[in-house]
Amino acid sequence: MANATRVVFATFGSLGDLHPYVAVSRELARRGQRPLIATFEEYRGAVEAAGIEFAPMRPSMSVFGDKTAMMERLIDPWRGPELMVREMFMPRLRDSYRDLAGACRGANLLVTHPLTFAGPLLAQKESLRWVSTALAPMTLFSDFDPPLFPAAPVLAWARKLGVAPYRWMFRIPRAMVRRWEQPLREFRAELGLPPTDAIAQFEGQFSPRLNLALFSPVLAAPQPDWPANTRVCGFPLYDGAPIEPKAHAELEAFLAAGAPPIVFGLGSSAVMIAGDFWHSAIAATRRLGQRAVLLTGKPPEDLGPLPRDVKAFQYLPYSAVFPRAAAIVHQGGIGTLAQALAAGRPQLIVPVAFDQPDNARRTAALGVARSLPFRKATADAMARELSALLAAPDCASRAAAVGVTVAGEDGARLAADALEGICQPDD
Repeated sequence: MANATRVVFATFGSLGDLHPYVAVSRELARRGQRPLIATFEEYRGAVEAAGIEFAPMRPSMSVFGDKTAMMERLIDPWRGPELMVREMFMPRLRDSYRDLAGACRGANLLVTHPLTFAGPLLAQKESLRWVSTALAPMTLFSDFDPPLFPAAPVLAWARKLGVAPYRWMFRIPRAMVRRWEQPLREFRAELGLPPTDAIAQFEGQFSPRLNLALFSPVLAAPQPDWPANTRVCGFPLYDGAPIEPKAHAELEAFLAAGAPPIVFGLGSSAVMIAGDFWHSAIAATRRLGQRAVLLTGKPPEDLGPLPRDVKAFQYLPYSAVFPRAAAIVHQGGIGTLAQALAAGRPQLIVPVAFDQPDNARRTAALGVARSLPFRKATADAMARELSALLAAPDCASRAAAVGVTVAGEDGARLAADALEGICQPDD
């Protein structure tokens, strides 16, 4: 493009919902474009440290109260999704819209995350070019390759009977979600937009122009009912802040002192409700005679004295430690999973909520992981699963092969190519 193009990325969620847009923004900036990320105020530092322009978009995380208490409510398989939509985002829809409208002044393109309900409204109201994204296969809600819904096991039963019975049963969650979105329909009317039967969290999240699947095709093959304009790009990998010199020295010394460790991490959300997980992880690895690295998200001294063969860090970039692990234990969030797959190491996934159970199921189907629900991740259970994982004859080689594939994808480049193409003048 002859002139620099303003691309606004709108996102809510955890760091796993932020980092893919940082990766694509950095690629666009490298090409001379002008990306901006609009999201929670709390992410300002992370975005600006990556060299990307930032705009706050309400709500702020602070309005949700205590993070741990909120996360405990969000992980409830039945009430969590409703809480997120009806209590967290719908009441603040007008604030989100106003903030995003300000961020989009002079923009050539708006790119949205599924939770940014104001984005499609703004695009339609202001005739903005709009591209939607799917960070994980679950958000495409395919009837042919349906996601795993822990709160609705009857859907898995219905799918075994065929696509038609599944679609019939899926009318129930559709009706529930439609009720949650009543404030959205009211706001549409206030804006003078025509009514629609599309449900924002299902088909209504997708742009008619382009939908970018920002995950690796190893997780999901394109399906007949995906949006026709979906383009699978692969993971846009970004790993956050670089490793600090002190942590780097400590990590290298620990790795040099013995066999590759089992690395435990819970991302940026599940880490808030870790509870006894870290002590269970220590006990599991000791029973197996393995070493461990724990990425706890809090000061290591909070865990108390640790065995010599266990090292805890508040933070490490996953790319600095995952490739050097004997195995990786994590919650299955899409950002963590992307780094784990690229590392090419066997995985034990302990899914908590959201897309994590479905991501775990898909990764296990590749033959590179085992899955154990977080609530069942006791020391005994993790020791048993890790023993089976490490003993599996082909797991390590399969993981390495998948790692070569995923690490070789350039999701940021392909996504940037697609966005630049969209910004070309219409015929």
